[in-house]
Amino acid sequence: MKIFSAPQIKACDAYTIHAEGISSSDLVERAANACATHIRQYFSTDTPFVFLCGMGNNGADGLALARILMQYGYGIKVFVIQHRDQGTPEYKSNLNQILKVNAALVDYVAPESFLADFHPQVVIIDAILGVGLSRPIQGWLADFFAHINQLPNFKIAIDVPSGLPADNALPADHAVMRVNETLSFQFLKRGFLHAETAGYAGLITLLDIGLHPTFIEATHTHYSTIESPDMARLITPRDPFTYKNRKGHLFVAAGSKGKTGALILSSKAALRSGAGLVTGIIPEACYHAYQSSVPEAMCIVAGDDTLNDFPLPETATACVLGMGMGTDAATAEAFAQFMATCELPCVFDADALNLLAAHPDLLHKIPERSVLTPHVGECDRLFGVSQNSMQRVEHVRMQAMRYKVCIVLKGRYTVIATPEGDCFYNTTGNAGMAKAGSGDVLSGLIGGLLAKGHTAVEAALLGVHLHGIAGDIAAGFMGQEAMNAGDLVLQLPAAWQKLAKM
Repeated sequence: MKIFSAPQIKACDAYTIHAEGISSSDLVERAANACATHIRQYFSTDTPFVFLCGMGNNGADGLALARILMQYGYGIKVFVIQHRDQGTPEYKSNLNQILKVNAALVDYVAPESFLADFHPQVVIIDAILGVGLSRPIQGWLADFFAHINQLPNFKIAIDVPSGLPADNALPADHAVMRVNETLSFQFLKRGFLHAETAGYAGLITLLDIGLHPTFIEATHTHYSTIESPDMARLITPRDPFTYKNRKGHLFVAAGSKGKTGALILSSKAALRSGAGLVTGIIPEACYHAYQSSVPEAMCIVAGDDTLNDFPLPETATACVLGMGMGTDAATAEAFAQFMATCELPCVFDADALNLLAAHPDLLHKIPERSVLTPHVGECDRLFGVSQNSMQRVEHVRMQAMRYKVCIVLKGRYTVIATPEGDCFYNTTGNAGMAKAGSGDVLSGLIGGLLAKGHTAVEAALLGVHLHGIAGDIAAGFMGQEAMNAGDLVLQLPAAWQKLAKM
């Protein structure tokens, strides 16, 4: 699904109005009816609603929704928040329709005024400010938001919580309404997908309001979400006459004394990727644990307690490096020698990323078609500290284009940045995956997909999406607190099966 900016959303509205020969008020009505349909599914007519409506088109959406719910028998009360001198035509039209029915249902909140607390049963609808916000909320309106935020009532935002930037990170002094649910029209906003802003929006419910598909299909954006049907199309049936040497040979260079687990988890995940062969390049200290824990894998010993060589036979089709590998002098020297000669697609994770950060001259030697999988800390060490998560995504996007690699920035909504400058947000997965070893599983899975012939972008997108599905299945069985990285490996077969049915 494409993620459009606020100006693009406004342009999509305008295109729909023109192409379908409707008015802006008709589009407001369409949006309000979509909200009403959703609300009627979850709230009985015994539920009282208070509407906080601004004087722009978001306020118009709220006023239209209030009128529709009133027609269905809901008890409503509207408070117009007078945050500007003049209202939009859509706001005025919808306000007048309610006033004609019952003017007593509408009160006005002048600047420097506040509202008394509401009965806890009342549901508050936030329709003050929409995606057109262009400046921080300060002064009286910020204090008004703070007062509403401290109320225990269930709160629903229309399109976006008031004050939430659709396309930018949240400044420290920015006031935002904090709601339990956001009924967002047609598209996710980037603000819903970043740590600094997502918590204000609560549960996100996307409502289709029939914006014109021609505009959506023709308009380019660098930002999208990964969709399961698209990933399912990357799964091709296995040739019944194939054999292991035709399905790729992944080499996993990882591990050190005391850190064999990362190597094992990554190799087990690689074996669940569909790759034909997996070989570990490991130090002697990891040998017995590795051979007994991953019997399907072969191994090459290179070093005693740590790796001092990265021997890749001609049969290798991809390599994964870094998990639990360490960064001692011998390993760093061998890594530099490897980077000078390797032309295979590689996945760089953990200590491989730390070595790249410590020796930035090696970044230019990363083989094309490779994938980097940093978490936030590794990313900042590689590319410099970012002020916020949106800036970090932009840094990653620029670096992916600069080095012609795919970068997987791990997080709640993992972002995959491509060499073409596109960013894909993954929406599978859950907080139970924030455990040691989850990244090792991901790197092995992506490496296996690379080894069996997927492009870097395909391997990253499919690997991240499958990894998240496996996490969701594991959480369903064990709960987020008790699940661990090994459970992700165990649930990869179910994740493959679930995705194939999409």
